Amino acid sequence: MVFTVQGQRLAPNSLPLKDVIAALEKKFRVSILYREQLVQNKKVTPDTAGCNNPDKALHNLLTPFGLTYKKVSPTQIIISEGPSHTEKYVKMPAEQQNLLRGTVHNEKNEPVPGVSIIVIGVDKGTVTDAQGNYALPLGDGNHKIYFSSVGYGSYMTSVKMQQGEAVRNVTLNSAITDLSGVVVAVGSRASQRTFTNTSLPVDNINGADLISTGQLTLDKALQYRAPSFNTVNMPVHDATSLSDPYEIRNMGPCRTLILINGKRKNPGSLVYIQTSPGRGETETDLSAIPLEAIKRVEILRDGASAQYGSDAIAGVMNIILKDRYEYTSFKTNTGITSKGDGFSIANSINSGVNIGTKGFANYTISFQKENRTNRPGKVDAEQDNIDLGDGTEAGLEKVKAYLAQFPDARNVNGTPAITAARFLVNAGIPVNNNASIYANAAYVYKNIQSYANYRTAYWKQDPYNLLHDTTADYLGYGPTFAGDLNDYNATLGFKQEKESWTTDISATIGSNKQLYSVDNTWNPALGAQSPTTFRPGGYGFHHAVGNIDITHTINEQLAIAFGTEFRHETFTIMAGDKASCVGVGPVSFSGIANINANTSNRFNMGGYLDVSYDLSKTMLLNATARQEYYNDFGGAFVWKVSGRKKLLGDKMTVRSSLSTGFRAPGLQQVNLQIVQQIFTPGMGVQSKGVVSNKSMQAQVLGVPALKPEQSLNFTAGIGLRPSRNFSITLDYYNINIKDRIILSADIAHTANKNTQLDTVLSANGIIGVSFFTNGISTNTQGLDLVASFKNIRVFNTGRVAFNLAGNYTMANKLSGVVANPKLIEEAGQEVFDYMQEALLLTSRPKFKAILGSDLTIGKVSVSINNTLFGPATFRSAGLDRNIKMVFRTKLLTDGHFSYQFIPWLGASFAINNMFNVLPEYVLKPLNSAGQQVLNDPVGLRRNVNAVTFNGRYHIATYDGSHFSQSGTTFLLTINCKL
Repeated sequence: MVFTVQGQRLAPNSLPLKDVIAALEKKFRVSILYREQLVQNKKVTPDTAGCNNPDKALHNLLTPFGLTYKKVSPTQIIISEGPSHTEKYVKMPAEQQNLLRGTVHNEKNEPVPGVSIIVIGVDKGTVTDAQGNYALPLGDGNHKIYFSSVGYGSYMTSVKMQQGEAVRNVTLNSAITDLSGVVVAVGSRASQRTFTNTSLPVDNINGADLISTGQLTLDKALQYRAPSFNTVNMPVHDATSLSDPYEIRNMGPCRTLILINGKRKNPGSLVYIQTSPGRGETETDLSAIPLEAIKRVEILRDGASAQYGSDAIAGVMNIILKDRYEYTSFKTNTGITSKGDGFSIANSINSGVNIGTKGFANYTISFQKENRTNRPGKVDAEQDNIDLGDGTEAGLEKVKAYLAQFPDARNVNGTPAITAARFLVNAGIPVNNNASIYANAAYVYKNIQSYANYRTAYWKQDPYNLLHDTTADYLGYGPTFAGDLNDYNATLGFKQEKESWTTDISATIGSNKQLYSVDNTWNPALGAQSPTTFRPGGYGFHHAVGNIDITHTINEQLAIAFGTEFRHETFTIMAGDKASCVGVGPVSFSGIANINANTSNRFNMGGYLDVSYDLSKTMLLNATARQEYYNDFGGAFVWKVSGRKKLLGDKMTVRSSLSTGFRAPGLQQVNLQIVQQIFTPGMGVQSKGVVSNKSMQAQVLGVPALKPEQSLNFTAGIGLRPSRNFSITLDYYNINIKDRIILSADIAHTANKNTQLDTVLSANGIIGVSFFTNGISTNTQGLDLVASFKNIRVFNTGRVAFNLAGNYTMANKLSGVVANPKLIEEAGQEVFDYMQEALLLTSRPKFKAILGSDLTIGKVSVSINNTLFGPATFRSAGLDRNIKMVFRTKLLTDGHFSYQFIPWLGASFAINNMFNVLPEYVLKPLNSAGQQVLNDPVGLRRNVNAVTFNGRYHIATYDGSHFSQSGTTFLLTINCKL
């Protein structure tokens, strides 16, 4: 192949040099890396006669431009400047004689060629040669230098140049195994630090590590990567199935702030009102972000209200999106459980384009389809006859006959069927040498199909033949529940770095909308005219956020940051169709009546000041103060101080922080009002209500208006890094929350029905009422351990890494007395009962540990991950007050095997929970009275039936468990890199 370089006049068939290089990549199946400036504005005329020798073709192509190349592997080639171009450094004017030199190595101490080196804020840069060496001319003053290369974590450092030559050698770490040198975006607003020298505990989880879990969504992947993060699939919980509750440090889902590229993501619109973990709270839908779009996830395990505002009491999760384009990745996967259900298939593509040396546009498209799973148990005939039949001997025979044919009572109990489409784009476009416009947007559509408890023939009838074929025996009917979720977020911002000032201005919008439908059921109030499909309404939440953040580096020791945030929120309750609201509504799920539908709004504004001061090279202090104002409840002032001391030549770090925090009452919590059918163990299905905290009913009950939660957080930790390949950190945390917001227990009629409380309940036509209140104060204490030992040589070419992470909850308890409204306390009732206490404080694992190993030898990679889930305690409604239900400690083992057939084609196979370990519980007494109940076979059987709905939920209770009940799952993935 012959190339002709055109002079001032280009031939009509001339092509950009970069296009010709791309053609060579495809022709010879190689990857050619180069710095963008080397090929800009260069054109050639290719001779199509050509040759089949890549070396000759590249030599002919590059030599006229003064460029050369180096083969660093059989399939990877680096283009760089020839010797004559390097010599020009010594010919530069005097003011440019400062020269920064150095060598870039990897963690194996091997030189890394082709590393892109960019001077932040200045149009300068270079690339390392075949030996990893670089030389970069710089003017006098301070400069930020950014190093990046495909397959390695990026690195940024500061250098001071002054009339001379400086040397800065850099080590880049594999992006898959180490992020210790990556700059953290969470923590101090004043100055960003690396993971190893921050004054706060931060987890960093690489996107590749999340994908290797074999899980399909971010929340489930984090379950097996972050020790203090917990989530679980709920068996049958209607709208809860759209987004499973999660939490960090047993603090509930709404006390962890979720950021995307440092900007606040919108929370969901649904409030969990069922008896599930996180009851009374809402969460941010983590599944909206496709795994393939994630570069890494940073989890700040410390209160951060002073830096970020409300919702950051337990910590902050910052999802960093992929940016610079490296290659197009097309992935397809399919999976199934060992039971043969839950079949899934998904396809995704991640690609993009680089714009100059700094700009980029990266996008991800993902489609997922997952069938339902079913893990029903064997139903107890005698108790089912008492609860759902007529209770007679004749009725018992009918129940037994039915269960002999259908032992599980035709119940569907498991994960729902899911269809999801996810779209995401992340972009950054330079405006000039020191400013850029950035943007990102994500959208997910998700549909779930789940099932209510099956209405057997002895439980519910179909008198008008609406739901069964009259020519066949009547067996009952199974109501279905479907949910449609639309969630999006988008950010547009402008960032400028000029001298010692950095300015970041952005606007963010986000929305979460959920609409529900109920099928295969009927509304008894409508009789023969009842439809069998209903639209019971739904919920919507929207916010608009504006941020201005300014950072000023005063000198090498002192930096300050200040800024402001404005946020406007809207919460909408959407009414259902008329048929879903008449009477008690459809069997299984009532609609939202027009009287309960409304739209509410609020706004808040906050400002902060952050100061970071390096007292010495080893001592760092940081202080932050923030003032917030909300138009519905007033203001809040919070602060934080933290510090870090390095010892033993930077091999040991001691750190600590003390802070106050707050969480504003969710707009959803303030305004939610609905009546719904809820199953109560031992008592069947009943209608119960949730009334708004601002409603007349709440005022009559003496329920005060909601106010912010207040917290006091203390953390202290130690980190050891005796070598580059070994590190360990241990952190203690103590979190006190005052005026914690809860959804109260059901407040029902008294025995004599002669109190003011009874009057309120009767006036509303319901048997019980719940409301939101600042009912409790809590104390949570625990330990976090993270250890890593990597780059252990195996044979000649292999490497193995070990990672250990653990969380232990030392205390998660009530502090002080429950704040019962006077009217309710006088009626002998309480807003926070034993069931509420278990759900909020003990239903998550007491401890959790993750031990993983990753082995890479040539084209083969093998990962083994062991997750230890500690015990979790439930005390469900219907369970004897003298008994608790404890899920036993279990160890789950996951395996992941991958093989790279050729540079552009690889495959992986994941086996999750390979030994099919399932949740297992035992009933334990709280006192001697409880022991007597358990010693009595009849009493034991009655309580087992209470927590399993007479055996329908034999693996996990109606309230869930401490991990998934699906058992072993398999996932095969094919990945093409183009």
